[in-house]
Amino acid sequence: MKIRHPVASCALGLCLTATVGVSTAAGATPKTTDEGASATHIATINDETYPLDLFRLFYFERVREEQAENNPAFQERAFNEFINLALLAQEGARRGLDEQPQVRQTLALEEMRVLSNAMQQAVLQEAPPTEKELEEAYEAFVSERDRTEYRARHILVDDEQQAKDLIGELDDGADFAALAKEHSLGPTGKEGGELDWFSAGQMVKPFSDAVRQLEPGAYTEAPIRTQFGWHVIRLDETRQAQPPSLEEAKPRLRAALQRQKLAEEITALRQAADIELNEDVVKLESSPTEANP
Repeated sequence: MKIRHPVASCALGLCLTATVGVSTAAGATPKTTDEGASATHIATINDETYPLDLFRLFYFERVREEQAENNPAFQERAFNEFINLALLAQEGARRGLDEQPQVRQTLALEEMRVLSNAMQQAVLQEAPPTEKELEEAYEAFVSERDRTEYRARHILVDDEQQAKDLIGELDDGADFAALAKEHSLGPTGKEGGELDWFSAGQMVKPFSDAVRQLEPGAYTEAPIRTQFGWHVIRLDETRQAQPPSLEEAKPRLRAALQRQKLAEEITALRQAADIELNEDVVKLESSPTEANP
């Protein structure tokens, strides 16, 4: 491989920064076209010129893939990978591999993905969530979400009858914490079965459903079964958790609104599209209404 005009400061004449990208040998700013893309090339391989921006895209994809640091060693490695990629692609085209049906379909699929991603970004940039939309989403978020938190104790055993016997002991006045320390198989047993504050969503459904039905100070009248075993649960107290502030919630709300706008755009495109299926290939099940008029 012949590499002409090497730059002494970096291996293979390559010098990158995380923000600017590849610099020129003299440190000059790369030329740009009217569209804003760099007009500078990074290499000419077998008379084919490769733009600097193409290598930048390749390089920072490699950085993300390997979670690598942007340093001279990785720059040299990535540059050599890029050269190899270009050479193999050229040879593949020379052999006519780009005319093979599978290769053509793969290239077409990749083009679809790239254009789809670009369109999604365009939709998000054209209509970013407004402050009013964020405020309305925040109000709905605060009003609709159950913010009840629970503090409870439980005794976990692997036998239903044992759990029933423990409930009987509680009915006779036994101390819940003492029974948990003696019998519970869970890691909280040594703490008297005490659980830290939790929301219903943090527990498996049978456990959270049972806790919701209890009044503070009450325990389950029957054992509760989960994948962990059989539980006897006592609810100690409840409280209302404070929601995050609007500013704290904005990143999550903004992402949710963007997903909603993207879904609306896709729905509109589907409704406006003329889609004709090849019924010899695609078999759609009839809805109950269509099957039984």
